[in-house]
Amino acid sequence: MSGEAKAGLRPDAIGLREVLFQSITAMAPAAAVAASIPSGAAFAGGSLPLAVLIALVACLFTASCVAELARELPSAGSVATYAAQGLHPAVGFLVGWGYVFVEALIPPLLLLQLGFTTAGTLHQEWSSYPTDLWWPWALAGAAIIAAAGYFGVRASARFGTVLGVFEVLVFLVFAVWLIGKAGGDNTLSVFGTSHTPADHEGISGVFAGSVYTVLAFAGFEAAAPLAEETRNPRRTMHRAVLGAALSIGLFYVVTTYAMTVYFGPDRFAAFGASGNASWEGVARASFGFFWVLVFLAVVNSTIANANACANVSTRTAFALARIRVLPGLFASLHPRYRSPVAGIAVQTVVAVGAVLGLGFGYDPVTAFLLLATVIVTVVIGVYIVVNLACAGYFLRRGRAKLKPVRHLVLPVLGIVAFVPALLTAAGLPVFDFVSELTAPVSYAGPVVGVWMAAGIVVLVVLMRRHPERIAETARVHLDDPTPSGLPQNGAAQR
Repeated sequence: MSGEAKAGLRPDAIGLREVLFQSITAMAPAAAVAASIPSGAAFAGGSLPLAVLIALVACLFTASCVAELARELPSAGSVATYAAQGLHPAVGFLVGWGYVFVEALIPPLLLLQLGFTTAGTLHQEWSSYPTDLWWPWALAGAAIIAAAGYFGVRASARFGTVLGVFEVLVFLVFAVWLIGKAGGDNTLSVFGTSHTPADHEGISGVFAGSVYTVLAFAGFEAAAPLAEETRNPRRTMHRAVLGAALSIGLFYVVTTYAMTVYFGPDRFAAFGASGNASWEGVARASFGFFWVLVFLAVVNSTIANANACANVSTRTAFALARIRVLPGLFASLHPRYRSPVAGIAVQTVVAVGAVLGLGFGYDPVTAFLLLATVIVTVVIGVYIVVNLACAGYFLRRGRAKLKPVRHLVLPVLGIVAFVPALLTAAGLPVFDFVSELTAPVSYAGPVVGVWMAAGIVVLVVLMRRHPERIAETARVHLDDPTPSGLPQNGAAQR
């Protein structure tokens, strides 16, 4: 491993504020409010605020598990280390293999959204602007994210904090405005089942809406891979993961409530991500120039989310590379900024290649849906494994700290909550509200299958030739006696 890699990631570079917003921006709150959450309106109708509240409670089960493991095992390997410690190093490797893959695909996903959202809005304002000129905006976003990552975690995290504050404030101000304008139409009945549409009536419609809504919470764990660069990581990681999930969950509840009572609960089933019945449509029709702030907040959210997930993918790759289960190139660090520059370069190439290849091969919206399906399928699978790992860790290694409700009951509830979301994301029609996926979005399953099959092949080879490397996935480098976090006396060479 190179001299730069031996120096390790930059310790104590960031604190709770930056780490908290790492998770917040990874959840893309503005984009989720404007695009993801409205997908549940077709099922929950004007009871969507209740669906969001149920999704929040469900996600807090898993967020609690991640937070507990992040406190016990502060590591750049995050979910891979948790699975290795709580279940088996081989499971940890496969979790890391899948996680680094999908986290590397999130930046191109968001860059596609940045491209087609910006181009579409410009075309709506000036018809002479062609909608197919989306790619320059995507490439500009890629350059911004690469630059932020290059200058180190402090610059990248602070950049994400500024972006995160802006998008949250814009939608909170708009939500308060909507609640005020709703006046006497404000009602707590939207937290009941009386406003569900006729074809998804009652609690079943609310449940279906919550399954689609739960996908908006993905990313709350994104603080965890920054553990080795964070001050007081055991305490900070725990607070950041739980704080992000709870605060943004409440943000989702407030903003969804505001739009529901303003738009009208009994006609909210027609609400969506675009057109007149959307956040931007309402802002354009009723609040004049304020729609520009809503648009900028969504654009801002795509960049902030891509930036946060680039941090996750490069740190996870670094953690796997330093134990030599990924090429050592990914463990190369900048001598001054201590950023994983090789990983950032590869991440940028992957992002640009996926954006242009899929965007031109299909179209940017179709490419977005394909990548989203791949990502959500793997990420929810990772959440389910992490819930199992939480129970396994405290049963096997942390008996002295075992708390039955927190470490056994909540993991089970987390699994129960995410299984329907996994089936929905994969398009498996187990429930009547799940739609089968059509090509090319249906290719997501085979793509995930091929990647994980390749991971199994790599795992088998490493287990036969270098079993100690797989065992190292369970290692928490911050617990090493050496400042560098590297083994002494050739421990990794056993």
